[in-house]
Amino acid sequence: MTDSSSTTSLSSDWKKIAGPLGAFTILAFAIPALLSGNRYLAFVAGITLIHIVWTSGMNLLYGYTGLMPLMFAGIAGISAYFAVDLTASGWSFWVALPVGALAASIAGTILGLPSLRLKGFYFTLCSLVIQTVITLGFVYFANLTNGDTGISQIPLPAAPGSGTISAPAFDLILAAAAVIGVVVLIAITRSALGKRLIAIREDDELAEMLGINVTRYKMTAFFIGSLFAGVGGALYAPYIGFISPRSFDVLISMNIWLMVAFGGRGTIWGPVAGAVILVPLSFLLQEYYTVKDVIYGLLIIAVIVLMPGGIASGLKRTTRATEPVAAGAAEQRGAK
Repeated sequence: MTDSSSTTSLSSDWKKIAGPLGAFTILAFAIPALLSGNRYLAFVAGITLIHIVWTSGMNLLYGYTGLMPLMFAGIAGISAYFAVDLTASGWSFWVALPVGALAASIAGTILGLPSLRLKGFYFTLCSLVIQTVITLGFVYFANLTNGDTGISQIPLPAAPGSGTISAPAFDLILAAAAVIGVVVLIAITRSALGKRLIAIREDDELAEMLGINVTRYKMTAFFIGSLFAGVGGALYAPYIGFISPRSFDVLISMNIWLMVAFGGRGTIWGPVAGAVILVPLSFLLQEYYTVKDVIYGLLIIAVIVLMPGGIASGLKRTTRATEPVAAGAAEQRGAK
């Protein structure tokens, strides 16, 4: 009877998410196609889709596990350099991508070990140091990364059995990656794994007392979250056509974290909204570089002050506040 009720609950959860997920999938594929005539706007949309993959991974760690890994961009960089170097050595990009993502996952799992002893601010500070070390590694291992000069003229990958994929076609691959990333996150958060991660986020000592293997589940979260980072990093390199240590430094990690916090951590669509708003904003304000950072900062501060849980939390509160008013109005109309 318990299994039946849990199956019914799970089915109900997926029904609730089906509408938003369907709308997101349509938009993810439609927008790059509609913008194909304007390569600049299509490029901004593509970068946004990559950041949706990244924010989904960061959300799993920060939003659902309660860890704030500021070495996230460094993990993505490991995958990017792996994929580029392997492709330059004659590997197919479609083989180099999973290899690079797996290397990033292993690295992320190892780099997540401090989370077993450090919590909150102390782990965040430790991850900041790790990110700095990774960036320095990208600079000084010049034989693999070309140092601070970076690697340029990275070509788009070739489709199996044909020539190089065009930029508009690669945009659709990015859309597929973003949709798959969100679907995987939904599946994880609604599984037993997700419930255990949320328990660890709320109180890892209590979770341990309840029989949850905190060490194993934290490492699992790091492996999966790093896989998101790795896939995004491997796709980022050929799409941009250039990578350097600055492409994956601490500022990028902080931007990804800000998108999650801005949209609403621990929700599915909050970080997606954060990426959709903040990534294009940084591009569209480039001409106004003197005030861009001010506007960017004020927008984030406004959300933090007015909606501490992010945009998603603020919208939920607004909806709950309007429901009694709408119900009262309906009752009055019925009385008349």
